[in-house]
Amino acid sequence: MRKLELHWQILIGMVLGIVFGFVMTYFSWGKDFVTNWVSPFGTIFIKLLKLIAVPLILASLIKGISDLKDISKFKNIGLKTIGIYVGTTTVAIILGLVLVNVIQPGNGISEETITKLTDTYANDSSVTAKLEEATRQKERGPLQFLEDMVPDNAVSAFGNNQLMLQVIFFTIFMGISMLLIGEEKARPLKGFFDSLNDVVLKMVDLIMLVAPYAVFALLANVVVSSSDPEILLALLKYAGVVVLGLALMIVFYCILISVFAKKNPFWFLKQLSPAQLLAFSTSSSAATLPVTMERVEEHIGVDQEVSSFVLPVGATINMDGTSLYQGIAAVFIAQALSFDLPLAAQLTIVLTALLASIGTAAVPGAGMVMLVIVLESVGFPADKYAVGLALIFAVDRPLDMLRTVINITGDATVSTIVAKSVGKLGDPQVKNWDDHYDEVK
Repeated sequence: MRKLELHWQILIGMVLGIVFGFVMTYFSWGKDFVTNWVSPFGTIFIKLLKLIAVPLILASLIKGISDLKDISKFKNIGLKTIGIYVGTTTVAIILGLVLVNVIQPGNGISEETITKLTDTYANDSSVTAKLEEATRQKERGPLQFLEDMVPDNAVSAFGNNQLMLQVIFFTIFMGISMLLIGEEKARPLKGFFDSLNDVVLKMVDLIMLVAPYAVFALLANVVVSSSDPEILLALLKYAGVVVLGLALMIVFYCILISVFAKKNPFWFLKQLSPAQLLAFSTSSSAATLPVTMERVEEHIGVDQEVSSFVLPVGATINMDGTSLYQGIAAVFIAQALSFDLPLAAQLTIVLTALLASIGTAAVPGAGMVMLVIVLESVGFPADKYAVGLALIFAVDRPLDMLRTVINITGDATVSTIVAKSVGKLGDPQVKNWDDHYDEVK
């Protein structure tokens, strides 16, 4: 497999993992075999990616800021990043609402299917956990997310991947402080972080050597853990609307890349494809972040000054795929349960989903938690929340995998556009894991 490009290796691993998973479902011992002897290798891979996420953000962001000679450049990058992220998320939500209103997938759900889904999932521990988390989120103040960005202990923030915004805040604070003490005094610390950045990027290269085998394990486990096929078939129309919306978002990103970054969108997608395939396999933007940064910097040519800020922030607050899903899921549930949603209520969904994508980004299982908050904003009956989540729970995992692909593609798109706008989009400089191997073997 070594001669194949990485994205083909990963794709082959995914296909073989799916086939292997389906084969194992025909044996009574198959699920236990995959769970006990195959799935752990995928879990270890995800842990390795999460292991280096915080060191990579710390090193690359400090390196990017300390390389700046003018702090106003960083302000310019920050404002453009937030502005474009808000714009793409708004487009995603509106697109989802348009599709679900035109196709109306909820009108085709029978009472029998609703009853079966409710009986199967309404009391599921995952559903009840999401409802409890949503209740806690609703009790937060309007500026709680700003308060949550500021850590009171940097070490504890570094030890929790769910506190990524706190890591980013501390790192930016430290990087700007390094600029303000002068180049001479900052040189020793800058040298340390420059070296750490190179080391962590090399760790990414080494971890990616096992990516094809890891995605095999991850996809095999997804298949043997999948829900009742009859239930999945009943929700096919709803899932199809979500998939159509996500596909249209890829088209939207391609247009942005072509118009604003002046790059071939097919070339862009090819360079990003290993990160996209990993996002699909892991369902985690945070776990995929190290690979996304490596592909955007080395294979697309975005300068580290831009990528080191735009991508970590995007992985935390920019969830275009998830936001599109919020709009579709909320209206689908309303259609299936005969709850009227006038235009004013759907405009409320746009605003609420936009704010929720920022305010609840670090919450585990953020998609369904955000959905409860969106449903509450339009006056959906509280006693029907569990039924609403049960309607979509069966297909949430595969859709989560797909919307994570859109999330990281949106991050990479915005990173490329911002880099182009500030003159920081150059030629790709690819580094391989064995560039210096001859020196040490």
